[in-house]
Parts: sequence; C-alpha cells; structure tokens
Amino acid sequence: MLHDLGPQVNNLIVGLMTLEHRIDPLFRDSFNRLFQRPLVGLTQFFLRILRGNPETQLCQEFRTADEEDITRAITECMSRFTERQYKGRIAERAGNTKTYGVVHAEFTVNTDVPSHLRKGVFAEQRAWPAWIRFAGPGPYWPPDVADAGILSIGIKLMGVPGEKLMPDEIGTQDFLGISCPTFTTPNIHENLKLQRAIYARTPVFYFLNPFDSHYLDALMQGLYARMNTNPLEVQYWSCVPYLLDEGRAMKYAVRPRPSSKTKIPWNPPADWLRQALSDTLSARDWEFDFLVQIQTDVTRMPIEDASIVWPEGLSPFVPVARIHIPKQEFNTPERTLLDRELSFNPWHAIPEHRPLGNQNRARKIIYEELSRLRQRMNREPHVEPLPWKPVVSD
Repeated sequence: MLHDLGPQVNNLIVGLMTLEHRIDPLFRDSFNRLFQRPLVGLTQFFLRILRGNPETQLCQEFRTADEEDITRAITECMSRFTERQYKGRIAERAGNTKTYGVVHAEFTVNTDVPSHLRKGVFAEQRAWPAWIRFAGPGPYWPPDVADAGILSIGIKLMGVPGEKLMPDEIGTQDFLGISCPTFTTPNIHENLKLQRAIYARTPVFYFLNPFDSHYLDALMQGLYARMNTNPLEVQYWSCVPYLLDEGRAMKYAVRPRPSSKTKIPWNPPADWLRQALSDTLSARDWEFDFLVQIQTDVTRMPIEDASIVWPEGLSPFVPVARIHIPKQEFNTPERTLLDRELSFNPWHAIPEHRPLGNQNRARKIIYEELSRLRQRMNREPHVEPLPWKPVVSD
C-alpha cells in the first residue's frame, strides 16, 4: 500500500498540472508579459546565492572525482527504465521522447556575422542541409496537454567537413536545445537523483522533497512550461555551454522569426502539437534565427552550473545563422523510420564547438549508450542521415 502511494500522489500532482494546461491559453501570454522576466530575475538571484560559483577563469571546467561513477549510474538507471518501459514493443528515447515531427531544413550562415564570432561552422557564409527533430521532454508519451510543457529541438547539420569528436558520424554537427534557458537539474549529481525518482515513478518528488528540495529549479521550469501552441512558435536554448573556438565559451538559442500564434482548442487532441506543426508546414515555410551568446563574466556566467541563466545584459545573443524550413509533408512512414534511426548527441561536433561542463561530459556517454540500447531493442542500425532529396516520379 505505502509502496503504491508515492506514484499515486505523483500522478495526482501531474493531473493538477494537466488541468492548469487546459486553462493556460486563457491567461499565460498576459502572465508572461507582466511577470515572467521579474520572477526569473528573482529566482536566479537566489540560485546564485545558494549555489555560488568556484570558477575563476573564462571557459573553465571543473571535473569532480566521482564524475565517471555518477555518469555510469545515470546511464544504468535510464537503461533500466527504457528496458522496463518498452519491453516487447518499439523502444522510444528515454528523454526528449515524444516526436512531433522530423523535418528537412537549410541552415544558412549570415553574411554579417561579427568577425569575433566567425568560428567553426559560422566561419564563412554558406548553407548546410539539416534535419530537425521537434519533440517533448519525456520520459513518457502522454497526451500533449498532460506533458510537462517543455519542448525540445535537435538540429543535425550535414556535410560538415573536418575532424569530429565522435567517430560514429563523419559529417554531422548537432545542436540541441529546450524551451527553457536552464536545464531541469543543475549538475549530474542532481540529475542522478531525478533519474532515480523517474524510475520509481515519482519524478515530482525530486522537486518537492522538503529534505532535499529543488523548489527554485522547479520554479524556473514552471515559468517556461506551458500548454504550447506549436513547436515552431517556441524559442529554444542550449542551456549548457560549448566552445565557440579554443578558450571561448558560448551558449546558443533558436528563435522563431514569425510572430503568429496557433489557436489552441479547449480540449486539444492527444497529438495536438504534431497536428499544429503539420498544419503550418503544409501551408507555408517557416524560419528561425540561430543566435550565439559569448561568456564574458566569470562569476555570473558559469560553465558547470546549468541552472544559471547567462545575463543578456552582460552579453547579448547575436544572430549568426538563419534556419529555413520549407513547406513539406512529414507524416510519412519514411520520416517515422528516420526519427527512430536518428541519434542526436552534442558530441556529434567539430572540435571548435566541443561541449563544456559536467552535464555535457556526461551526455556523451549517456546519449550514446541509450541510443545503442534503443537500436538493439528495435533491431535497427545506427544511421548517419543523408540530406533530403525530392522524390522524382517517372
């Protein structure tokens, strides 16, 4: 009885979140305009006080002695969850689980990139073919109104020359982001606690446990979690830093260019976000700006703490590329298969954009192992995708 009580309480709280998502469209835009920025500022103020920052140099990483053990424990926990959750059926990702759509796109570096940002894939004006995956947070596949309300994006550039940090793909550069400027957990030590709570079917308790609370992290996520209108109408952030080039760290963001908003029905269907994405791209093209923010302050822009927002007042986001998603139909069996075959990893990268920080160092192993597990369970190989080509009929 007591063993079942935790998941039941967890589900009750998730049910209350679902109810809020149903009324969210009535007030959320107005609430965000008035209160989101000051509440984020206040939350960040307390997070900085409570967590501090031992870094003393720009682009400085700190490795802890138990980092490998923690990474291995997270991988094992998420692997057990995947095996339990998808036994006897198609295995989905343990994170960024629910796919809204995989679309082909073009990633074009701007002609007016400032000279100090012309590094790596932004070094010269050119266009890269890309696949983009829009998805939900996971680790489950609930109706969209019952999901956590934080969306994710995975961008895979293709035909990128040069050395790669992972040997399984020779021509790709991945950029990953979510629709909140901070990660769910500040570091891998806390992430292990969250993964254990997920395995116990009580993820809400990770945030609300009074003996080891994460109220401020929950507030940050809650200020950006909502019933979303359309994956195309959301801004995404990298949350964690990367090299721009040796000795300089960056974060990046993906910001939609059109300002239109899809109207959400009172009782949206379970796959509302996929339908909204499909309806938009059936009717028109879409564009995003890809922006870069440079670390300029050691104290207020940490490398290792993913709960801290880098202040734009110290270093603004600068557009360096434009993403063009042409009008297309992606609800096809071929795209569904491609979605399962794709593997996104921040370490699918050139050395100039090496991932930084403990969360990124752990993701290299976690994502690779979970991707391989999913492929083994589905009896599907790892695939490095080719650029999209139109089907030519006879």
